[in-house]
Amino acid sequence: MKGKIIKSTGSWYQVLELETGKIFEARIRGKFKLIKTRLTNPLAVGDFVEFQLEKDDIAWITNIEPRKNYLIRKSVNLSKEAHIIASNIDLACFIFTFKYPETSLGFLDRFLACCEAYNITPLILFNKMDVLTDEEQEVIKDIEFLYNEIGYETLEISSYSKLNLEKLQTLLKDRTSVFFGHSGCGKSTLVNALQPDLNLKTSEISETHLKGKHTTTFAQMYFWDFGGNVIDTPGVREFAMIDIQKEEVQHYFPEIFKKREECKFHNCLHINEPKCAVIASLETGEIQYSRYSTYLKLMEESEENFQK
Repeated sequence: MKGKIIKSTGSWYQVLELETGKIFEARIRGKFKLIKTRLTNPLAVGDFVEFQLEKDDIAWITNIEPRKNYLIRKSVNLSKEAHIIASNIDLACFIFTFKYPETSLGFLDRFLACCEAYNITPLILFNKMDVLTDEEQEVIKDIEFLYNEIGYETLEISSYSKLNLEKLQTLLKDRTSVFFGHSGCGKSTLVNALQPDLNLKTSEISETHLKGKHTTTFAQMYFWDFGGNVIDTPGVREFAMIDIQKEEVQHYFPEIFKKREECKFHNCLHINEPKCAVIASLETGEIQYSRYSTYLKLMEESEENFQK
């Protein structure tokens, strides 16, 4: 039997049988846990699998089909390990909040680099626009312009004022999407606004730290009435790229990769080489310092990973 993983709690999974639409509680055979990998979870929401039914309709997953893509985060307790957040994604929506909680550009850039690395189409959603002052909205428009220039699609939204929610539904229709962002950025509230009968649990922002409280504790797939589905994920603190050489990192920053052709040396890493077009572009503003800073950090992390 063939199915799709629609919920993961760590040791148990829910599998949607593709032919009938019936949902089964499932576990994996012990041999899957023996696969040598730097990933802490052998299965993720979005995976296509083969499974067998045994007594009491308990499903045993026997095979995982190859993934077309996936996004991963750093494992909380194991620095050398990573955790698959979701797989087989058509559209990865990054929910950016200017405040309540504040989202850094570095976090956004890391997410975009991961999307480039794993061949996922990103969409930047500027959420909670209804709580921003006129000056803050102008800052958001400046940020939008920068990312549109690089080639990324953006959309200003609000779950409360319903700003651009119909347009967002059109972008999500008939696709497998996933919402990412810090805890408290409004993922669950947005899902509820797009389809109220899902009634996902939401939480208030912590007044002490102005950060969100975790309300989603495991990944789960929900199906839109207007077509397609969304994978709701726990708040992610840091995305990761594994098994990527430092020389490859520039491939995942489109504006840096484009400029490399103008560098004096074909193998330029854009750190301190002479006549580097990328470094020159920082001075002219063609490349943003915030993006370049994330690029350098990912280069360092890649080198450290391969030394371990």
